[in-house]
Amino acid sequence: MPFTHRLATEDDLDELRALMAASITHLQKPFLTHEQIEASRQIMGLDTQLVADRTYFIVHDGVAIAGCGGWSRRATLYGGDHAKSRDGRLLDPATEAARIRAMYTAPNYARKGVGRLILSLCEQAAAAAGFRSVELGSTLSGEKLYAACGYHVIERMEDTVGLVKVPLLRMGKSLTKITT
Repeated sequence: MPFTHRLATEDDLDELRALMAASITHLQKPFLTHEQIEASRQIMGLDTQLVADRTYFIVHDGVAIAGCGGWSRRATLYGGDHAKSRDGRLLDPATEAARIRAMYTAPNYARKGVGRLILSLCEQAAAAAGFRSVELGSTLSGEKLYAACGYHVIERMEDTVGLVKVPLLRMGKSLTKITT
């Protein structure tokens, strides 16, 4: 069955949280230790501001949510509602990059085009809003997808929860070739 998409609403929040938890648990296993996966839960997750801003997409297969992700005009690079690194400042599309945010795929839909569809939706929406580039905070499990979609590593970084360091990448892409 082909995928459909729509913007997320507040009624979707519980289902989105469950999908994110499953994605963090299962899709990070080849890249992170158990301790790093548990620490990831403290920095990743749902950012309800994206839903409120109506910039957060759900991809559906007709039966279940296959994935979700969004883009933002706000400065926060990554992290859920509970993350300490939140910055709600609005970005200037003429000089700053929009953010691709909170990309999650249900484990049984991984590598089936869900992530590419969400990226495409986000890039088109950011370009339509006047942004010339996008940036994102990637986990190691997302790096291959983002690189295949034209993103390049800007910096390798890590976030620390207690004594546990979680590796992340800041990646970016020009939107100059995106047509809206």
